[in-house]
Amino acid sequence: MVEGLEFSLLVGISVGLSAGYLGSIMVLEKMALVGDALSHVALPGLALGILFNFPPLLGGFAFLFASSIIIWEVGKATRLSFETIVGAVFTLSLAIGVLMIEDLEVLGEALFGSIANVTLADAVTGVVIAIAAVYLTRIIYNKVVLSMISEELAISEGVNVGRVNLLFLLLISLVVAIGIKITGTLLVGFLVVVPAAAAKNLSANLRRYSILSSLFGAVSALVGILATGLVSYLEHPPPPGPLVVVAGVVLFAVTVVIRWKKRLSV
Repeated sequence: MVEGLEFSLLVGISVGLSAGYLGSIMVLEKMALVGDALSHVALPGLALGILFNFPPLLGGFAFLFASSIIIWEVGKATRLSFETIVGAVFTLSLAIGVLMIEDLEVLGEALFGSIANVTLADAVTGVVIAIAAVYLTRIIYNKVVLSMISEELAISEGVNVGRVNLLFLLLISLVVAIGIKITGTLLVGFLVVVPAAAAKNLSANLRRYSILSSLFGAVSALVGILATGLVSYLEHPPPPGPLVVVAGVVLFAVTVVIRWKKRLSV
């Protein structure tokens, strides 16, 4: 058995489920690229952890949370969309992180993930955070969707739109942070986007959509990590991130074919 594979599966499935669930809102809100861009913001924090010998994920968490609050405050002040603000900072963060990490092997793990160093503590942390993220998102799900449909209507219904959006952004940051260990900063945003897009192809209502999105996220992570374990005998085995992406894209392609056949049969 590949070292760290069992713990990686626990983290991967947890991240896939929670990222798929939160991603179902982001795709509806046309904020799909926000989750992807936020993952790049974590890289300088990871680099600081490596340079100063503290857990890199703590640095990643700190940068993601700080960035989420900054994005929210700038959005309030300027009325610019999340995509615009995140797009203005994520490439800079990526560049700074790459410049700070000189070890190419460490940089590769930060960008594309690794299963070799996943510990029991990582697995427990990932499961707990994923459960908390899904639980809190379920509480605010309808409020976020309502504010997406009409911010004025949401306010009239007593929804604090600003607070709900901030909480949702922080939850996205949490899920992205725990996913970095497996898929890396470049690819973890995939789990927020593609599973939800695949679920949208097969869903006639919001409940089915959110459930399928979670399921597809978990399946993508599971298949990708298992594939990483199966090819670990290679001299230069691929990291888990790209294989998770390939598994998810194949799943998405299958849903496109199913939707296409349904349309033809109507």
